[in-house]
Amino acid sequence: MTRAMGAAMRRIHVGNALSAFGLGFTVPYLYVYVAQVRGLGAMTAGLVLAVFAVAALIVLPFAGRAIVRRGPLPVLLAALLTAALGALSLGLAGGATSVLVSAAALGAGQAVMQPALATMIVDCSSADTRSRAFAMQFFLQNLGLGVGGLIGGHLVDTTRVSSFTLLFAIEAAMFLLLVVVMATVRMPHSPRVEGAPATSAKGGWKQLLGNRAMVQLCVLGFVLFFACYGQFESGLSAFGVEAAGISTSALGTALAANTLMIVVAQFAVLKLVERRRRSRVIAAVGLIWAVAWLAAGYAGLGHGSQEMATAAFVSTYALFGLGEAMLSPTVAPLVADLAPEGMAGQYNSAFALVKQLALAVGPAVGGPLGASLHGPYIVTFLLFSLGITWLALRLGRRLTPVQDRPWLARGTRVVTRGGAATQSVAAEA
Repeated sequence: MTRAMGAAMRRIHVGNALSAFGLGFTVPYLYVYVAQVRGLGAMTAGLVLAVFAVAALIVLPFAGRAIVRRGPLPVLLAALLTAALGALSLGLAGGATSVLVSAAALGAGQAVMQPALATMIVDCSSADTRSRAFAMQFFLQNLGLGVGGLIGGHLVDTTRVSSFTLLFAIEAAMFLLLVVVMATVRMPHSPRVEGAPATSAKGGWKQLLGNRAMVQLCVLGFVLFFACYGQFESGLSAFGVEAAGISTSALGTALAANTLMIVVAQFAVLKLVERRRRSRVIAAVGLIWAVAWLAAGYAGLGHGSQEMATAAFVSTYALFGLGEAMLSPTVAPLVADLAPEGMAGQYNSAFALVKQLALAVGPAVGGPLGASLHGPYIVTFLLFSLGITWLALRLGRRLTPVQDRPWLARGTRVVTRGGAATQSVAAEA
């Protein structure tokens, strides 16, 4: 990594941390703010949360093309300004219409930040440093979410609207600060990979859908996010409360255990996975999450003491965190390596779109199932976890050697991104 790339990467990581801090600062309190503080009711509060997902689904297909045409930095700055406007107006909004419009702006801006920042990481990293860069991104995101949620929780007071107005104003200020920080980034030209197919934004989606490895990775990504993130605050928490008798304080401990596992284990795990086949790392995550679902099943369906049930339930969230730490240096770099030269923004946006779809469908399916059909819920998501392992191994057969084992790039004279091609690898690889 050159000095210019290193300087740009440090600012990008600051951007990741600040954007996650802003998200954690307000999102956990949106429901309370809309339903109780503003007195708009549970239905409007639910619509606000839905608007976040819908806004993301609308803007992400266009974000990819904009990143390809304009570059990730201008798109990121536009997203930050949109999010800042949405956050500030949300803190001042008093009626249902203004709250929904503000939430749409905030949700759209936050959704576009993700692929823009990911593309900047791709442009400022090499094959040797990309996994570590994405691991650092995930670490800072979780740290920012945790710290933001902690500070935000101490600032809000449900009896005072002004405390929430201050909260959203601070979030808007964070996004504007991030505009200043990111505007100083000097994006270096990322090293071009010899033999990579050139393409344009026109026909990008058609080309993406023709990339069988990327399509398989998107299917795998949907299952990953549906079976894990889509269950955290919906089906799994409902199962814990209804089937296992988990208290709200124990549920908070479980969520903290997930974050703590990620923060503590991220770089230790990185050393273990960065010299392993990416497809097999993802397959191992499926097995770890299968064990997590078995632990959840014991908590709710076993006949142990309440203490044992609580310990098993907390272990479930910790095991999910371990799997997440393994995925962060694996999946995002793989998306980048599957993208043809110049199309990383399109591919990152497509994968972010898949993630948003999974996060929208996951709670809708898992919430009612986890609350009422306890046995079928555990069996269903145990099978999904085993499906992750099967899909990952199947994907591994379609990846090129360098895409599955990126360390081989050090001995590769010709490396193709985006599809299969002839590669000349040094004998020692």
